[in-house]
Amino acid sequence: MITFIIGLVALVAAYFLYGRYLDKVCRIDAAADVPSSKLYDGVDYVPMPRWRTFLIQLLNIAGIGPIFGAILGACFGPVAFLWITLGGIFMGAMHDYISGVILVRNEGLSIPEITSRYLGRGIGQLMRVFSLVLLVLVGVVFMRSPASIIAGMVGEEYYWWLIAIIIAYYFLATLLPVDKVIGKLYPVFGAALLFMALGILGVLLFGDYVVPDLTSFENHQLNKESMPIVPTLFITIACGAISGFHATQSPMMARCVNSERECRMVFYGSMIAESIIALIWAAMAMAFFSGEEGGLAGQLAAHGNNAAWVVNTVSGKTLGVVGGVLTLLGVVAAPITSGDTAFRSARLTVADIFHVEQRSKTKRLAISSVIFTVALLLLFVDFDVVWRYFSWSNQALAVIVLWCIVAYLYKHRSNYWIALLPALFMTYICATFMFTSNQFVGMGSVPMAYILGGVVAVVIALLFLYRMYREYGKK
Repeated sequence: MITFIIGLVALVAAYFLYGRYLDKVCRIDAAADVPSSKLYDGVDYVPMPRWRTFLIQLLNIAGIGPIFGAILGACFGPVAFLWITLGGIFMGAMHDYISGVILVRNEGLSIPEITSRYLGRGIGQLMRVFSLVLLVLVGVVFMRSPASIIAGMVGEEYYWWLIAIIIAYYFLATLLPVDKVIGKLYPVFGAALLFMALGILGVLLFGDYVVPDLTSFENHQLNKESMPIVPTLFITIACGAISGFHATQSPMMARCVNSERECRMVFYGSMIAESIIALIWAAMAMAFFSGEEGGLAGQLAAHGNNAAWVVNTVSGKTLGVVGGVLTLLGVVAAPITSGDTAFRSARLTVADIFHVEQRSKTKRLAISSVIFTVALLLLFVDFDVVWRYFSWSNQALAVIVLWCIVAYLYKHRSNYWIALLPALFMTYICATFMFTSNQFVGMGSVPMAYILGGVVAVVIALLFLYRMYREYGKK
């Protein structure tokens, strides 16, 4: 329990201490113009209260990520607490905060346009394709998963009717002004996500559960050879530690904040809240199944590695009826809200790429129709193989955004080391995962994969710093 408590305290303290330091690094100017006032259009550029943008951003970036990912990551043991805490503070929250500030200072443009400005047009073009594919995939998967869950409750014959209802909702949420659907529903669901986590925290603190402490770096996975802590843990727990998907969602709230001063709460604060949610669920998953055969990893394997089963079981047995309602919101409403913002982000990305203004309903409808046509076709594709790459793709996206942050800080003569070290680390993790995973290169030699991952990270860092020196001079 001590490791868990230290992690919680560290995350809360980081918001006030490290978050304030990042304010200074970014030279936050409360008097600066922001997109919501400068570019107000009543559709996407709409000022909203800070508490509302915080809750919307939390749900945008969280969904089921910090719950399901944390549960699967908890199979590695208490070392997961270390990654969630340190990753959340120094990587994920920093990544979300500074990229959010950059977005606010660049008219709330989509992240591919930002990477194009700071990393060059080649990387920008890659990001356009990469992020659009990722967003549409996320949207499609989050059509199917909630429909499957509800169909399992009411009958499989209703599956396609449920898909139709979800698509209709997605289309409206993508098309209508941000304050009409998202601005009204998201704060409610965001609050439910927090209340569910706080309920589980209360059970941990005042119940009879024992949360294991970090006494060694032992891997608790059933198959340790195929699931080494490095790099697999850092890929498994994305939301809750660091996630590139967040940067695709942040432009929506970057267009709605009222001042740069709000960025710490909206971007850094929402990521810290997500890390706290992940830490709580990782602890609960370990503690709840500690007396069962094979522990958490064994019980998950016996139920098809279905994290939703863990959420339902834990919530139902610890929170009762209230837990059941909150679980329904968590495992059904959360993916739906992640799906609709994924499609909305896809519309904004396409509009930014082709410079299509979005005041016009006709133009919004045209872009949305194309996106949803592609999504409907993808509903009939088997995603089992494709989706295996999502976690890696998510972290690879985070790597690109981290290097973009380094470039921004280097250009503006700020402390770029706070982003350079995380960029190096995540580059190493993604490269090493490619060399260890059979889904990619699959060399079969973990030590050699570690060496090659290090070589890739160093070469990319040297090439990047050389380009920065050529373009912006010596810092």
